Amino acid sequence: MGKPKPASATAAPRGHKRRPKRTRPSGKGGGPEPREEKRKRRELDGVGLAEESPPPGSSLGKILSTESGAIGLEQSDEDDMEDEHTVPGDDETNDMINNKDDAFDEMEASWLVLFSFHRHVSRIITNEEVNALLKQKCKFKWEVPAEDIPKSKWVGTGEKMEGAYVDLIGGVKGKLRDHWQNTLSDQLNSRLNFFSLCSSYRDIMHCNKKPFYLKGGSTVDSSTMDSYLMHALNHINRTREIVVKNDAKLRSDPSKDILDDNSFLDQGFTRPKVLFLLPLKSIARRVVKRLIQLSPLSQKDIIAKFEGKFGESDDEVEEPVQSNKPADFDLLFAGDTDDEFLFGIKYTKKSMNLFSNFYSSDIIVASPLALIKKINGVDDNGKEPAKERDFDFLSSIESWSHLYAVFEQLNQLPSKEHGTNVMRIRPWYLDQHARYYRQTILLSSYLTPEMNALFNGLCLNYEGKVKLVTEFKGVLSKIQFEAPQVYERFDASSITEVDDARFDHFCKKVYPKIQESDEDNIATRYITCKTLIRGAHHLIIYSLPGRKEFYPELVNMLSESENRKCTVFFSRLDLLKLERIVGTFAAQRLVSSDKSIFVFR
Repeated sequence: MGKPKPASATAAPRGHKRRPKRTRPSGKGGGPEPREEKRKRRELDGVGLAEESPPPGSSLGKILSTESGAIGLEQSDEDDMEDEHTVPGDDETNDMINNKDDAFDEMEASWLVLFSFHRHVSRIITNEEVNALLKQKCKFKWEVPAEDIPKSKWVGTGEKMEGAYVDLIGGVKGKLRDHWQNTLSDQLNSRLNFFSLCSSYRDIMHCNKKPFYLKGGSTVDSSTMDSYLMHALNHINRTREIVVKNDAKLRSDPSKDILDDNSFLDQGFTRPKVLFLLPLKSIARRVVKRLIQLSPLSQKDIIAKFEGKFGESDDEVEEPVQSNKPADFDLLFAGDTDDEFLFGIKYTKKSMNLFSNFYSSDIIVASPLALIKKINGVDDNGKEPAKERDFDFLSSIESWSHLYAVFEQLNQLPSKEHGTNVMRIRPWYLDQHARYYRQTILLSSYLTPEMNALFNGLCLNYEGKVKLVTEFKGVLSKIQFEAPQVYERFDASSITEVDDARFDHFCKKVYPKIQESDEDNIATRYITCKTLIRGAHHLIIYSLPGRKEFYPELVNMLSESENRKCTVFFSRLDLLKLERIVGTFAAQRLVSSDKSIFVFR
C-alpha cells in the first residue's frame, strides 16, 4: 500500500460521509424546521437538562462557580483566548502529512485512520443503528495477528481492520508529535502498534498485559501505558484545537450566526473527556508522572508539585524490603496502597494544571472507591451530606480506562447547566447517544467472566470492539515434583449459580469422603513459615486462582510431604482460569469431555 496522495482542502477522507444539514419536521407540512424554531429547540434541548437556562448573550467562556467555591472556566478558557490569533488554514492536515519528519518516511499512513477522530465525532448515528447496537450479540467476526504479543491475536466486530498497525504519528499535531519523537526516541516504534489500535476509537479489551512488577514486565507495561496516554493526549489536543479555532472565528466575527454551521458543534455537556480509573495511588502516580513527561509543555517543577500534593512514595524502588511474601507481592505493594483518590487535570496551550476543578478539567484520575463516594455524595468521614449529589462531570467522558463501578453514571444527562453554550453541543449528546461514542479501554493482566460481561454488554461503541485472544501453554511445568493433580468437574448452569453449586459439590461429595478417610493431614493443618504449609500431604483447591502464578506456588507447598496429592474443583464456567493453568488445548478438553475427572502428573 503506497502513501496516500494529499487531498484538496474540500475533500473528505476515505470512509467519511459528509453529514447533511439536520432538519426536523415542523408543522403540518413536515418541511424543514424554521430557523427560529430550530434555535428554540436547541435551547430547550440544553436548558431542559438544567435548573436554570444560561442568560441571554452569555459568552462562550462563561465563568463557572462550583460548589466548593472555586472558580473555573468551562470548555473554552481565557488562557486560550490568546492562543490562536492566527487561525490554521483548512489545509492544515495536508501540511502535517507532507511535512512528516524523515524518521517516519518509511512508514505507511492510512487515510481512514489518520482522520479517525474527526470521522468518529462527526458521524451521527440513527435511532435504528442504536437499536441494532442494543440488540446485537457480541460476535467477533475477524482477526489479525498481534504482532508484538506471542501466540496472540486481535479479534473484532464491525469492519475488519486492514493493516491495523500504521503510522498514525504523522497525523498528530506538530508539537505533540515532535515531543514524543524526542522523548521516546528509538522506543517510539514499539508504542505505535497499540497507539494505532487505540486511535481507531473502538472499544478495546487487552487482558494479557504483563504486570510491571513481574520480571521483564516493566518494559512491556510502559509501552502499553505510553500508547494509551499518547492516545488520550491526542484526543484532548484535537478536541481543544477545534474549540479554540471556533472561538477565534467567533471573536473575529461576533455577529456570526452558528445555527446552520455544523462545524461549530464542538462540545459536550461538560469539559472532561478522559477518565483514568486506577486501583492504587502508587499506580496513579506512575500514570500521572508519565503523562507529564509525554505532554509537550514546560515540565519544570510540575512533578515536584504533584508529589508535594499527591504524596511522595517509594513505589518505584527496584529492590523492595524483603518479606515472607512472594516477590511479586512485595513489588506490587511496595508503594502507596491507598485506594481513595480523585482529582482533575486541565490543559491549556501553555500549562498543565493538576488538581483542577472537575468541570474545568480535561482528565479525571480516580480510584473506584473515591469516585463512587463522590457519586453517592459521601464525604471524607463516610457521611452523606445534605447537599445534592454531583457527578455531572462524567457526562461527556469519551475515552475511559479500566473498571466497572461507574458505568451506570457515565454519559448520563446532567442534572444542571454548567456554563456550556447549548448552540455548540454535539447532536449525539442531545440525542442521549453519548455512550455509543464513548471509547472504553480495559487493561488487565488476566481476563475474568465479569470483565467479559462488562465488555460484551456495556461497551456499545458504534465503531465496534476489539479484544486480545491468547493461546496459553499453562503453568503445570512449574510444579517442582511429581504428584497427581486430580481435576473434578461439577455442573453449574450459570455464573450466578456457580458458587452455590461449588459449595453443594464440596458438602455432598467431597467432605464426606474426607471424614471417612484416614487422611488427617489434608491441607487443614497450617504451620506457616515462609508461606509453606508443613505437615499436609493432600491439597484441596476449592476454587482455582485467577492469577496463574498462584497455582504452582500452592502446589509446591507440598514439597516436604510424602504421598502428595492435589484435588481441584472446577466447572465449565472456569474455562478462563483453566486455560491459564493447564493450557488452552487441555482446558478445552476438560470442559467439553463427557468425563468429569481428569488427572495431571
